[in-house]
Amino acid sequence: MYLPTHFSEHKKEVLHTLITGNPFGALVTHGPAGLDVNHLPFELEPNTGALGVLSAHASKNNPLLNEVKHLDEVLVVFQAGNAYISPTWLPSKKDTERQVPTWNYKVVHAKGRIKLIHDEAHVRKLVAKLTKRHEASMERPWKISYAPKGYISELLERIFLIEIEITDLVGKFKLNQDDGAKDMVGAGTALKELGEHNIGDAMLEAAKNL
Repeated sequence: MYLPTHFSEHKKEVLHTLITGNPFGALVTHGPAGLDVNHLPFELEPNTGALGVLSAHASKNNPLLNEVKHLDEVLVVFQAGNAYISPTWLPSKKDTERQVPTWNYKVVHAKGRIKLIHDEAHVRKLVAKLTKRHEASMERPWKISYAPKGYISELLERIFLIEIEITDLVGKFKLNQDDGAKDMVGAGTALKELGEHNIGDAMLEAAKNL
């Protein structure tokens, strides 16, 4: 990933926050058939290992099971929004006209070594944890115990656990930092007025630190 210094983010806590807030990641692998991408919800264990451990599950019918080997290096990409930026939103344009459209975004790349685990107890634990996290905001949270025990066991037999110990973690938060705080505020405010609060808020917050 091309990573100019002014867009780079290396603080582990900040990157972990983005992952937990946007857990649907793109798992990039390279096996005998070439490059492949699987889109999966991940659970992050931030205090395991130096940079954390990612866990997910997938169907045993997924070719991934046979395409990757134990401890192959893989990449998981997480994104926390993106937005088109019009030059008309940048105050500096009025002074110089030296501005063009761009695209802002926040992403995290997590590299690591993959493990494929078939232990049902571990798979059940992960599924329960994912369910608890994502049902927490529901009025009446659903629990695995609500479904017939045999039915759940049958489904768990069809999936396997993916575990990735993160060995490299880097973020790119492209928010017009190279244009200065004034332009960041101008564009961030314009985005929020259009209802694009994710990147708009991020730009306004980042502008405070310039």
